[in-house]
Amino acid sequence: LPISDLRQPPAAAELAREFGLHTRKLEQAFKRAFGLSMARCVQEARLLRGRDLILNGGMSVSEAAWYVGYAPAHFSVAFRRRFNASPSALR
Repeated sequence: LPISDLRQPPAAAELAREFGLHTRKLEQAFKRAFGLSMARCVQEARLLRGRDLILNGGMSVSEAAWYVGYAPAHFSVAFRRRFNASPSALR
């Protein structure tokens, strides 16, 4: 799924129109192909990019959170759930 701006990924309905499918059919096909829902895939991409920005991009946790479309507090909670560690522990 090419996502150029993680802060505002394309909506499923928008993508479905581009492919000439009903939204539900697109979501089902996506989940079959990738094993994740479209929303979960976007969340995963945002968290991985945020982690990379903290580790390799020299960004603070807050900067990385805003960059990938999260409020810092929500980013920290989602990050901890996904990686079992606080994003501030990476610095």
